Amino acid sequence: MANSSLKPIAAVSFAAVLLTAGAALMQTASAADSSTWTQKVITPETALKAAQAAKAECVKRGWQVTVAVTDPAGLPLVVLRDRYAGWHTLAAAEGKARTAASWRDATSTVAARINKPDSAEQAIKNLSGVVMIGGGLPIDAAGQMVGAIGVSGAPGGDNDDVCAKAGIAAVEGELAF
Repeated sequence: MANSSLKPIAAVSFAAVLLTAGAALMQTASAADSSTWTQKVITPETALKAAQAAKAECVKRGWQVTVAVTDPAGLPLVVLRDRYAGWHTLAAAEGKARTAASWRDATSTVAARINKPDSAEQAIKNLSGVVMIGGGLPIDAAGQMVGAIGVSGAPGGDNDDVCAKAGIAAVEGELAF
């Protein structure tokens, strides 16, 4: 009789162990899912098309520029420099793209916010490689930043923005996912 009363308890205990182990495995799988993410990145081929379109827009307007397109981390994928663009435009275009990628916002917007006299972020302007003037834009696709573009050499950051926007517009259809 004692054995028959133990069997149901053992069965319940074994089922509880299986249930607990299953829950632990599910939590482990869930934790693994939350410790990584998937990120889309603009391809070098699409980055080149964006850079070419941005440069073409500037050439059409008579501006000699450098265009840099980066991945979401701000690392260059493509850099195009017009043969008459000054040497400084290379570092500036890369810096604008890197800054737009880092802040995930247009460099002109970041500059406006940071250059306010009471901004607590003013020290950011002094970081190496940060360029706080128009011409840097994030490249977004389906609500996710997939890269950034920076243009330097047009007369003023607003005009650099015009060319950067033309570069993004040229590849928007390819980035729709």
